[in-house]
Amino acid sequence: MLTEDPRLLAALSAIDAAHALDPTTIDTPSGPVPYELHYARKMSTYLIQRYPSAPPTLQLAIRAQHFRRWEIPRSSYPATKPGYFAWRTYLKKRQAEQAAQICRESGFSAAEAERVAMLIRKEDLKGDEETQVLEDVAGLVFLDDQFEEFERRLGDEEKMVGILRRTWAKMSTVGREMALGMEMGENGRRLVGRALEG
Repeated sequence: MLTEDPRLLAALSAIDAAHALDPTTIDTPSGPVPYELHYARKMSTYLIQRYPSAPPTLQLAIRAQHFRRWEIPRSSYPATKPGYFAWRTYLKKRQAEQAAQICRESGFSAAEAERVAMLIRKEDLKGDEETQVLEDVAGLVFLDDQFEEFERRLGDEEKMVGILRRTWAKMSTVGREMALGMEMGENGRRLVGRALEG
């Protein structure tokens, strides 16, 4: 998925520059990295595995899926299910608009920028192959990079199993096969097994 397209390189650079401002960091073998930059790189890595010929618009949507998310913390909305969905809806709209602006500023057409925005908003999940790829990649990154820490913080096995079932339901057959081939800790594997039993 190497590219010499100056528009794509410029847009990816601008997206990563914003990710690098995330004040939350994660320890990596090469040292602390802003979390959203780490997350975006993980997303791109799994995209290469899931869809090596992904077009630039999908590459950009994948890279910008959590664009400046740290600026709108979950705590800024009520700690209820409606509050959660309102937060998610606002984030998708905001992230899509900001990413589309970067695309236009980097030389992409208005139609291409809107395509990136549509993908970030995850429109037509079951009818649009590329939106499904984005959902698969997000699920894979969750399982690989967030699942065990999320489970520890949640502290509720039944809720965690429910989250895994909902994640699984949104993934395609290809995404599920990739997930089953991932390395997981013993407890993680057990919880995934419980989720699939239901």
